[in-house]
Amino acid sequence: MKEIRLSLFGFGNVGKATAEVLLEKEAFFRERYGLKFRVVSIADTSGVVWLPEGIDLKEALMVKETFGKLSAWTNDYEVYSFTPEEAVREIDAEVVIDVTNDRNAHEWHLAALKDGKAVVTSNKPPLAFHYSELMEEAERRNLPYLFEATVMAGTPIITLLRDDLKGDTVEGIEAVLNATTTFILSQMEMGLEFEEALRKAQGLGIAERDPSGDILGIDAGYKATILHCLVFGPITFEGIEVRGIVEVTPDEIERAKGKDKTIRLVARVEDRKVTVEPREVPRNSPLAVESHENAAVIRTDLLGGLVIRGAGAGLKETASGVVSDVIKAALELRRN
Repeated sequence: MKEIRLSLFGFGNVGKATAEVLLEKEAFFRERYGLKFRVVSIADTSGVVWLPEGIDLKEALMVKETFGKLSAWTNDYEVYSFTPEEAVREIDAEVVIDVTNDRNAHEWHLAALKDGKAVVTSNKPPLAFHYSELMEEAERRNLPYLFEATVMAGTPIITLLRDDLKGDTVEGIEAVLNATTTFILSQMEMGLEFEEALRKAQGLGIAERDPSGDILGIDAGYKATILHCLVFGPITFEGIEVRGIVEVTPDEIERAKGKDKTIRLVARVEDRKVTVEPREVPRNSPLAVESHENAAVIRTDLLGGLVIRGAGAGLKETASGVVSDVIKAALELRRN
C-alpha cells in the first residue's frame, strides 16, 4: 500500500467536492490502485490548516459548512497564515492540488515543482499564460503536472489529446466549452432578452455574480488556449481572438432558428490560430449542446471527425477530473 500526502489549495465548492470524493471512495482507491491518500493541509482564503498526521476530511467539511472558513477551526488544528508559495515550500506533501482561481498560481506551481512536488490543477490562467514555463519545469524535474479539469471538467478531453491518438495528426478542434453561455443562449431562444437570461442564470447559480469571464468569452478562451498548447504547441491567451455573447441579439437568435440552427459560443482551434465567438450551428450538430454539457469535434487525418461530449461543469464532475489526475500523479510517483 502506497500512501501519498496531498496538499489541497482551495476549499470552495470544487475543493469541498474533491475532499468528499477522496473521503467517500477511500476504500475503492485502496482496493483498485493500492493507494491511500493522506491530506496533510487544506487552504482557503482565511488560512492554512496543516497537520502532518493527516486532516479529518469529514470534520473539515463540517467546519467549512458551519462557519464558512477554516480559520474558525481552532480545537485540534493550528491555522497558519502562509502565502501559497510559503505553504508549498513548508508543507511536506507529494502532490499539490490547486482548485483555486488564483491568476498568479503559476508562481507557486513552479515553486512546488522545484521543491519536488507533483501538481494537479483545475485552475486555467496559469496554463493559459504560462504553459511553456510550467511544462518545461515539470519535464526537467520528471514530475507530473496534470490539468484534466481545466477543460470540460471531468470529461477526459485532455487525456484523449495527450495520451491517445498516437498515430493521428490533429488538424483542428471545434468545441463548445462554456455551459453558462449555452444556458443563456438557450433561454434567449425561448424568448428571454439577454439581461433576463443572465439574471435567471445567476439566480440558479449557473452564472457567477460577476459573469464577465463567461459572457465575454474569457473562460472559453482560456480553455481553447490550453487545447492549442496541448495539440499544436504553446501560445498564450493574449494571442487569440475572443468575442463573447453580449452582442447576440434576439433577431440573430430568430434568424438561426428559422434556418433550423442554434447559436453557441464556439471555440475553433487550429495550428497557430484560436478563435472564440458566437456561431450558428445546425440543430443536428454535436455542438448543439444543451444544459451543462460541453462538446468537441476533433478532426484528425486518420479518424476524420471524433466527437467527445459530456459534462463541462458541475462540482462532482470537476472533482472527477481532479481526483483522476491525483491518482495518475500518485501512480507515476510510485513508478519513479
